[in-house]
Amino acid sequence: WCKMIKSIYSTDGKILRAWLKEKRRGAGLTIRELAERLDVHHSIIGKIETGERRLDVVELIEYSNAIEADPIECIVRLLEVRKGI
Repeated sequence: WCKMIKSIYSTDGKILRAWLKEKRRGAGLTIRELAERLDVHHSIIGKIETGERRLDVVELIEYSNAIEADPIECIVRLLEVRKGI
């Protein structure tokens, strides 16, 4: 068995957050603009991007849609890092 660590402390969590931030910026969106699209307070986006708050799969899909990114791309990236690709 392998011990699960909280994703906010993991390499995967860091990769996920970097991907979200990169895609948001690539979409030309500020944290406030993205928060408006998602109908949440801007502090929620800030907390997601700094690792203070985690996303579940449904939220990842919603977030990705709001920044016009493919969440599968992020998942593939995470799997590639784990495999050392």
